[in-house]
Amino acid sequence: MKNTFNRRNFLGSTALLTGGIALPSFQVDDELPPSIRDLKPMIDDVVPITVDERKQRIAKAQELMAKEKLDAIFMEGTTTCFYFTGMRWGQSERTFGVVIPAKGEIVYVCPKFEDDRAKELINTAFGSELRCWEEHESPYQVILNIVKDRGVKYRRIGMEERVRFFIADGVRKIASGFEVVDATPVTAGCRMYKTKAEIALMQKANDVTIEAYKAAFATIVPGMSQSTLSVNIASAFRKLGYSGGASVQVGKYSALPHGSITPQTIREGDVVMVDGGTSCEGYASDITRTIVVGKPTQRQTDVWNLEKKAQDAALAAMKIGAPCEVVDAAARNVIEDAGFGKNYGLPGLPHRTGHGIGLEGHEWTNFVKGNTTKIAPGMCFSDEPTISIPGEFGIRLEDCVYISEDGPHFFTKQSISIEQPFG
Repeated sequence: MKNTFNRRNFLGSTALLTGGIALPSFQVDDELPPSIRDLKPMIDDVVPITVDERKQRIAKAQELMAKEKLDAIFMEGTTTCFYFTGMRWGQSERTFGVVIPAKGEIVYVCPKFEDDRAKELINTAFGSELRCWEEHESPYQVILNIVKDRGVKYRRIGMEERVRFFIADGVRKIASGFEVVDATPVTAGCRMYKTKAEIALMQKANDVTIEAYKAAFATIVPGMSQSTLSVNIASAFRKLGYSGGASVQVGKYSALPHGSITPQTIREGDVVMVDGGTSCEGYASDITRTIVVGKPTQRQTDVWNLEKKAQDAALAAMKIGAPCEVVDAAARNVIEDAGFGKNYGLPGLPHRTGHGIGLEGHEWTNFVKGNTTKIAPGMCFSDEPTISIPGEFGIRLEDCVYISEDGPHFFTKQSISIEQPFG
């Protein structure tokens, strides 16, 4: 089977994960610690998304277009394009993209001199028509002509949220009598609700991440640099057959939810927060584990236990049909009732309780105040209330959740205690 698992580029380069210090993403096998060297690939049972499922996605998008009164939607070659067609195309100043009409087959838009490369990537099962534009011609006119040729009823064209302004505006300027609008109700209306096949791929990404963390955590010793632990995590993912990584924050820097670029060294008694993941066929994991090296203090243990209580409260609030904002309120109430700051005040919970996850690490929709979107089967979220105590330490426990017909389920076993990060 073709190995196409390493598509996510989690968090960018290793330099971003290690306080700005450029390092190789892994060591050669002979230099690996035993817990990492002994890992075996976890790739054999991965089942990619089928052509039939992608066709069903396009059909659903067309149903939603009728509901939203759209004649077509346009997207560039980014994640949503991959979701519908299985292909990606890097963004440049030259417009490449896909038009999904409300009726009929999809059409690809491509610079003429790139048509041979495009033909190599296009799966004709979703539509084989490729309309090209020469360097002196307008790609916006090509997009508009496709919409007109496929049939116009509402005179409304949807733009996927990642389409750059100059393209959307270029279409708007020439599309006299048309309205150019946001296509998110269609694209999120498809991507936000995962199928069993998608959830299976996310489950694999989560399983792999836990195994990588276990192997890397076994290497932690006082005196180890933050960057060494990051490299060990990346090496563990590589041994498992995936690319992946994690941010490592130590001591007082763990109070910064997304960390610091300051180089850090792990010492006895330090809080260590690890936040990262991988992807499987493009589907992401996002897991945080927080431990103490050596014996934790009573304060560290008490705050860790409070964080676990908040995470549990968030899960309990994930009722089908409930608005997403109640999940944030449930976790926040636990932390605030213990005397921490209100309304994002520090020390306390400085951010939302969770985000949607799927083909992107952060996508629709969020557990945040004001979000009245109803929780429904197929949705996937992170559950990650944080307790940040500036100048001292922070505790975050993050596990992701999928919503099935009988309610929420964690992809991973929660941490048991501050001494036992893996269930």
